[in-house]
Amino acid sequence: MKQKIVLAGATGFIGRWIIEKFQDDFDIIALSRKKVKSNPNTNIEWRTVDMYSMSSTEKALEGADIAVYLVHSMQPSTRLNQGTFEDTDLLLADNFSRAAEKNKLKQIIYLGGILPKDKHQISNHLLSRFEVEKTLGSRATPLTAIRAGIIIGPGGSSFKIVTNLVKNLPVMGCPKWTKSKNQPIDVFDVLSLLQQCMGNSATYNKNIEIGGKEVMTYMDLLQMTSKTMDKRRWIFSMPFFTVGLSKWWVSIFGGANINFVSPLVESLKHQMTPSNQYSDLYKIEYTPIKTSIARALNHQPPPLPSFHQMRAEKNTVRSVQRIYNPKKHNAQWVAKYYPIWLSKRFAGLINPKFDGSFLRFYLLGIMLLELKLIEDRSTPNRQLFYITGGVLTKRKDLGWLEFRSILKNEYVIAAIHEYVPKLPWTIYRFTQAKLHLYVMKKFERALQRLN
Repeated sequence: MKQKIVLAGATGFIGRWIIEKFQDDFDIIALSRKKVKSNPNTNIEWRTVDMYSMSSTEKALEGADIAVYLVHSMQPSTRLNQGTFEDTDLLLADNFSRAAEKNKLKQIIYLGGILPKDKHQISNHLLSRFEVEKTLGSRATPLTAIRAGIIIGPGGSSFKIVTNLVKNLPVMGCPKWTKSKNQPIDVFDVLSLLQQCMGNSATYNKNIEIGGKEVMTYMDLLQMTSKTMDKRRWIFSMPFFTVGLSKWWVSIFGGANINFVSPLVESLKHQMTPSNQYSDLYKIEYTPIKTSIARALNHQPPPLPSFHQMRAEKNTVRSVQRIYNPKKHNAQWVAKYYPIWLSKRFAGLINPKFDGSFLRFYLLGIMLLELKLIEDRSTPNRQLFYITGGVLTKRKDLGWLEFRSILKNEYVIAAIHEYVPKLPWTIYRFTQAKLHLYVMKKFERALQRLN
């Protein structure tokens, strides 16, 4: 009987190739935010999921044996996203870890990034990948973490930036980071490792770093790609390039969104060569990088089904705020302390009242917001409130607030999802939205000062 794998990030570069190459050996559940309109490949079961929602994620993982996690949240999912991609990724990974545990999955496989082998302070992007790894492995489901550097193959977004730079720039003055050493690897070599790890208990709770056989710099990769593309390019180093300039340079000439490029460029300063730990657990016949480049240039990624356009409220807000929690209070304690602190901090202005079921915020007798505690979906480490009323909310049937403990209570995340404000959008952005961030920062400092 085939094992059933659930694939989070199924529409991305690696996800599409997993579907293409693994469909004969596994039953595949592919996850997407959008509902499938037409699916010519009947071997694949597509499920719609909102991975910000715990209940939706739990339902999406039902019946699976193994999960493959390929999610990165570098692009905004609502009209206003207040919060960093690092905090959002942490929240999504925690949802997934909880859902995997509830569904009693046998294994999670996560594809992240190689940890740096130099003295630079680790970039936010790679630190985030490591935090996601720790969060996915923080519960009962065994985690196999695969850490890779740049992956080359048809449809790869990182390598597409390289090809666009070669295509658009006859002369390339390269920043200092292009001399950092790395070991690019072919997508099909990564797939081989993934398949060898599926259900393999020897890889449980292991972090496997992997790279190709050839050590090179990013400048070497640019030069090798230009030769394969038959483009004569003058590529040289310009050490005075700042990181900020590099981001815009790569974004403009690499044809990629600055939100996607920015964290990647910050990571490129690192030496990204893998350790040989756990190399005895797998066997790969590595593809030469020249072959990988040629294949990536001359082939297309596997097709996706067609999807319905998402119909959603236009003016939605998501705010994900990580709060340092030095006293290790759980989410239930923090959620109860929040209105007490608010009433003290803004005495006479904002008056919150919590009766154990409803949390209401008043200003001069006017109820600004009403939140209902959902007890059957809450635990000491996660408190869930639905947004049910108040003069500041447009929709009473959409949106929720949650407090949750992360990484053994080291942090608490306070998150608002799918909130629709009543104020006109421009006014909301520069008043209520800014005030929320200010309040969260003050609350974090208050938690740190507690005896």
